[in-house]
Amino acid sequence: MIVVDVQIACELVELPTQEQLTLWAQTALQGLKEQAELSIRIVEVSEGQELNLEYRGKDKPTNVLSFPFEVPEALIGLDDVGHLIGDLVICAQVVSDEAKLQNKPAMNHWAHMVVHGCLHLLGYDHITDADAHVMEDLERAILKKLHINDPYLLIEE
Repeated sequence: MIVVDVQIACELVELPTQEQLTLWAQTALQGLKEQAELSIRIVEVSEGQELNLEYRGKDKPTNVLSFPFEVPEALIGLDDVGHLIGDLVICAQVVSDEAKLQNKPAMNHWAHMVVHGCLHLLGYDHITDADAHVMEDLERAILKKLHINDPYLLIEE
């Protein structure tokens, strides 16, 4: 079972529903993690920028930040430490602006950000070209299950 806690901390009107966010996370984790708990916090530009500066040293907002759960030292080795995999922080305005700029349906871009973030929570990354290729192929396959086109194709206006 995949459990998603959604926190809305912004005023943007056009946001995905809890059901959509949960479906996207469940689809992203399907076959990779059978039991998981995560939170998705949707934030304003100011909070997104503050967190990006604090944790990545970049003084600008970004679309999605992933915070994988690290088992506290005192719990390492215990049989059951729960199924928490981490937290996603998604900056609503950045995602909305990117969707418009890239000429993509907003909800498709939201789905991509949730999928992308969930994969980061599982340890996938895109620092090297080889890692990026693996992660992007996995994103494409997951999004295809959701009937969403390849997010890396540029759409002509």
